[in-house]
Amino acid sequence: MQQRTIAFLESPIVLAPIAGPGTPELTAAAANAGAFAFLACAYSHPAKMRRDIARVRELTDKPFGLNLFIEQKPADVGLELLVLADQHLDGYRDELSIPHRESPPLPRSEYHEQMRVVLDIRPRAFSFTFGIPDAETVKELKQRGIFTLGTATSVEEAVALQEAGIDAVCAQGAEAGGHRGSFLHSESSPLIGTLALVPQVIDAVSVPVIASGGITDGRGVAAVLALGATAAQLGTAFLLATEAGTNAAYRRALATAASTETVVTQVFSGKAARGIANRMTRELADPDARAPYPHQNVLTRDIRDAAAAQGRSDFLSLWAGQAFPLARAEPAGAIVRRVLAEARSAIEAASLRLSSP
Repeated sequence: MQQRTIAFLESPIVLAPIAGPGTPELTAAAANAGAFAFLACAYSHPAKMRRDIARVRELTDKPFGLNLFIEQKPADVGLELLVLADQHLDGYRDELSIPHRESPPLPRSEYHEQMRVVLDIRPRAFSFTFGIPDAETVKELKQRGIFTLGTATSVEEAVALQEAGIDAVCAQGAEAGGHRGSFLHSESSPLIGTLALVPQVIDAVSVPVIASGGITDGRGVAAVLALGATAAQLGTAFLLATEAGTNAAYRRALATAASTETVVTQVFSGKAARGIANRMTRELADPDARAPYPHQNVLTRDIRDAAAAQGRSDFLSLWAGQAFPLARAEPAGAIVRRVLAEARSAIEAASLRLSSP
């Protein structure tokens, strides 16, 4: 099997960019323990990006990466549809004692300003999802020596990333928590599992492949390394980390939900994402009751903010992968060290079984 390495990886553990619960403290702690850690910036204003990056640099001298969502052109949606989608949410606003709105807010993109921060800061790596940066941006990233990592949910997307000159592919299996990174397919598909997707992507491209989706302990890391992945990207494993910004209601849901209770839903943002099922995922399952991305994300923001403040998990986007019951509440450094030890043990045990007569 062809060896594909990434020079700056200290270990085969990558901290996923966790939009929301991710914090500079989490990024730095994981990096200090030997993981390559990303800082999620998709929801950050450019000024906040700079503050958070400065904070990471205060806490670690290790290299780290930044992550953005590729800009999505808002769907051409009429005001009447947006008003109806917003009105579908008013019952939840009543329960949370927050006001109704006279008119629905519209999405606002700061992608180009965010990308300027990435180019100015020159992180060791830049990862992205929902598409591919334009050719000029890819050229600028390369000129600044920034390693690029794009998300693929299918072989076709992985090939498109390689053809665009992207340095590595993150193969995102269907088990992954949070938003699906699909960009050549409908948002709810393809739902290809990690163990099926990773070897197909490795066979189709020559760049390094990082596996993601349902990898929450060392056994999962060992499995994808055996498939030929250069590293494993873990996000859900860190949701209960001491340094994570996961709010109390979110933490309770992770600790108490049944392992069968994740669902791929478009209820909160209008784009397919996997999380723990709750009232909103069940009651707004009708596509006619919501707006497309990114409009729905803006419409539900006041509800999610109020629910977090009030500890109401029924109204939160509880993004989590299918292996979330394996996550543990401990410091991020301890998670990295434990997962690495588990992976070594799993590989040794497998090797013994293979060598047995």
